[in-house]
Amino acid sequence: MGAKAFIKEYWRLLLLIVFITAAAIALFYPGGLMADDAVVEDDAIEETMTNLEYGIDLDGGTRISAPITGLVAEDIDAGIVDEDGSVDHDRSSALEGAIYEELGLEPGNASVIVASDGTVSAEIYTDEVSEEDFAAMLQAQGVDVDEDDIRSGVSAQTRAQMIDTIQERVNEAGLTGGTAYEEDTLGEGYYIVTEVPDMDPEELRELLQERGIVELQAYYQEDDGSYTREPVLTGEEIDTVDAPRSSDETRGYEVPIEVDGSAAPGYQNRLNELGFTSHGQGQCDLSGLGGEVNFQGEYDRPQFCLITVVDGEAIDAHSMGPRLADNMYSGTWENDPSFFMGAPELDQAQLLSVNLRAGSLPAPLDFSQEQTLSVQPALADQFKLYSLLIGGLSVLAVSGMVFLRYRDPKVAVPMILTASAEVVILLGFAALIRMPLDLSHVAGFIAVVGTGVDDLIIIADEVMDEGEVSSQRVFESRFRKAFWIIGAAAATTIIALSPLAVLSLGDLRGFAIITILGVLIGVLITRPAYGDILQRLLTDR
Repeated sequence: MGAKAFIKEYWRLLLLIVFITAAAIALFYPGGLMADDAVVEDDAIEETMTNLEYGIDLDGGTRISAPITGLVAEDIDAGIVDEDGSVDHDRSSALEGAIYEELGLEPGNASVIVASDGTVSAEIYTDEVSEEDFAAMLQAQGVDVDEDDIRSGVSAQTRAQMIDTIQERVNEAGLTGGTAYEEDTLGEGYYIVTEVPDMDPEELRELLQERGIVELQAYYQEDDGSYTREPVLTGEEIDTVDAPRSSDETRGYEVPIEVDGSAAPGYQNRLNELGFTSHGQGQCDLSGLGGEVNFQGEYDRPQFCLITVVDGEAIDAHSMGPRLADNMYSGTWENDPSFFMGAPELDQAQLLSVNLRAGSLPAPLDFSQEQTLSVQPALADQFKLYSLLIGGLSVLAVSGMVFLRYRDPKVAVPMILTASAEVVILLGFAALIRMPLDLSHVAGFIAVVGTGVDDLIIIADEVMDEGEVSSQRVFESRFRKAFWIIGAAAATTIIALSPLAVLSLGDLRGFAIITILGVLIGVLITRPAYGDILQRLLTDR
């Protein structure tokens, strides 16, 4: 038989070999095929035999689930979107400003969102305002809404932004394998779930509690002698952020940043107007050492301080240096708008850097309703060992039953090897996409072995029970009949498990996803390949 004829006749078996080879490369190629060097430092990569990543069940770590604090009025008629779909940004800004003013909210605690489909939502991120008061305030602004239209939580757009920001924050903190997603609690609203391996609950809670709203404020003396603090730069106006480092000019730390080009001229002009770049150079006697800036002191000279503020807390104060001041005064700084934001302690500087990189959380999480799962690394290692043992025992048990059933190595051995190939391909896929494996996935792998062997038994019985296979034509006729049976069974399994895979139902989702992937791999790759093997062994050719 020529090579072309062999490929044409046994292409299913060759396809299985290709997938097994690709899975082996994904599993054992050093660093993985989709390594992200920007997320994990080289010295933080743990040397392991495979590229598999593990969730908190098998690696230790913490999972925290918590709802979002807030109230939302969705799909409101606020006169913001015209009939032609154009958005009145002035009306949107005016409504958002009115929410802040009328309800007395802190910065970052309200938003008016226009979705891509033209629907408008108004949100507040606090538990200190009732649904009735929020509705009354919107009504006073001409919005057609009543108390029943207000619900707890936030819009889908804000939840998606929350998840993206938390995921970015976890990545920027160098926590490989961490993930964030939303979970529908069926009647209790949506929870934001954050899973991070090798981290205790206190550390993860601290990471999530920070809203990350960063401002740079100007602290200066008014004409009447009193002092005021004026925001002059926000985190959203910062373009790039470098890692924190020790400051040469102070006893603290500094985070190098670059301001967005569109915001740089306004920042430069305002500091020039306030005198920071002229007579205010070097005139700041405040200090952030100790983690808090004290504004209650008496000064021998007017103060011109730049205050680093995170979530409303002033963590550092520093003066305008001569070089930066001269560049701003001459108007050339905006061409290269970079400088340093300060922090007195290293952990504060690191958190400041993470917040600036990842952005601020749109809304706070309600930790009074949190659900926490924490697994110690030692216990996770036991789970990993037990999972391996159970997986091995399941393969041995299935192998024993197959040999008892057929007592023919020509039928049984390919059956066991083909079923095991499904698991190898699934593991390779998990390594390729860096899916953190947990106990629910292990249960899915065991289910894949069981359902896979079931289907292979159906094929073997259908092919062999009607007597000796005398020709390729007879084999293909019987195999086609068996394949219709396992195809219908696979479709039933996929339909039954699809709701679990789509809905956010915790560990059940991981089990459903692995099982569905295993069924698809079986029907499309391994079952047809097993048919080629049987055909080669049982027919005259």
